[in-house]
Amino acid sequence: MKQIVIGQGVVDWVADHMKRGEGYGLSTGIGLVKDGELVAGVVYNEYNHCNINMHVAAIGRDWLTREYLWTCFDYPFNRCKVRRITGFVEDDNAAALRFDEHLGFKYETRLKDAYIHDDRVGDIIVLVMRREDCRWLDVKTKVTDAPLKRFLSNWQPTGLAA
Repeated sequence: MKQIVIGQGVVDWVADHMKRGEGYGLSTGIGLVKDGELVAGVVYNEYNHCNINMHVAAIGRDWLTREYLWTCFDYPFNRCKVRRITGFVEDDNAAALRFDEHLGFKYETRLKDAYIHDDRVGDIIVLVMRREDCRWLDVKTKVTDAPLKRFLSNWQPTGLAA
């Protein structure tokens, strides 16, 4: 059984899987638990009323659900009321780039020599999803978990940097 969870534990899990020892600063997270284990997490940070950054980590391939995708895009677009979501992909991570493009993110720019990993300097590809391009908001789904539904109905971006 899969269940959507929200909280700092998701942020910490994503930071660990993305090898971000410094974490994400002021942020919030939405995760997906399968058989009692966290298998996917989305972290949102750098909220400024127009934009929010989105970071994704997951284990395996059998974690995506329509309900989870709807929840992950409902929060920034409908709760935070941003116009766009920004994603960052290291240039040597072809799988993440394909995944983000499949979700509907579009190339915006490339930041040359913007990160270092294992003594390799690389570029960061900046991707954007605009509200009008987000097909996941139209997915016919219902949040069946009553506590989650109550939480989402009152969830605002108060825990993020303004």
